[in-house]
Amino acid sequence: MQTPRDWLTPEALTMLVTIDQAGSFAAAARQLDLVPSALTYRVRQLEDALDVLLFDRSSRQARPTAAGKALLREATRLLDDMDAVANRVRRVATGWEAVLTIAVDSLIVRPVVMDLCAAFLDLNTPTQLRLRYETLSGTLSALTSGQADLALGVVLEPGAGSDIRHRVLGQVEFVYAVAVHHPLATALEPLTPSQLQHHRAVAVADSVSRGAGMTVGLMEGQDVFTVPDMASKLDAQLRGLGGGFLPVSIAQPCIDKGLLVAKRVQNNRVATVQCAWRESKQAPAGQALRWWLLQMERPATRDALLGLLTSRVE
Repeated sequence: MQTPRDWLTPEALTMLVTIDQAGSFAAAARQLDLVPSALTYRVRQLEDALDVLLFDRSSRQARPTAAGKALLREATRLLDDMDAVANRVRRVATGWEAVLTIAVDSLIVRPVVMDLCAAFLDLNTPTQLRLRYETLSGTLSALTSGQADLALGVVLEPGAGSDIRHRVLGQVEFVYAVAVHHPLATALEPLTPSQLQHHRAVAVADSVSRGAGMTVGLMEGQDVFTVPDMASKLDAQLRGLGGGFLPVSIAQPCIDKGLLVAKRVQNNRVATVQCAWRESKQAPAGQALRWWLLQMERPATRDALLGLLTSRVE
């Protein structure tokens, strides 16, 4: 007698994730090289085996039901876990990771990361690179959950795990900035918490997938406009949609051009930013990770990643 375990195979989980990402059975069938009727039949078999409805078929789009969403969350996690196991096995055999995934926080200068990726790819190693962009506690979460091997730009929290190693990249100084036409642009300094509370803040969303996540520099009762990344935050503040703290490296060019006004506040923000990775006696760092850690030992590389080579504070 078959059990749900017999039906929840990697192929079945991949099929469900593909349908969800493609948005329809027809599009997913093309990606899986199946005829739509065959894909529909397989999904119905799985639904019958689990005794649940996974997708709402009342429209052309394939919308997952509540049960389907729950299974998709677990499917993504299980597939990531299987990839991680295969990666560890290959690393033991060759010394080079099959895949090295790097979580990059929004504080990190992305063109510098791309320069490092180009240098690594020029080595023609057997390791494939994957980048994922994260924010706040989502960056560390990607590492501790096993979805990333190296995290750039983390602010470490207590209890990160005994196998989490870390190295300081440097300190990032923030400046409170508003557009030149924002009401606070001409306000007397230093700005008080009461003044800031009465004006909308622009905040970057924490990318952590579970839990409440982290908030920085926000006050209770303050109106908040939440954006997905630091580039969107800068754009919103340039448009006068709110104020907020920006890394000096990001804000300074706009301040120099007269597009943003830097305002002194009572509590300045400085963050100690680190890179972190997983390593233990049972699971030593592979050659690809060691190459990246070697780059992090260079002061010029660390400063470039944090935008500290050209930034200045007025």
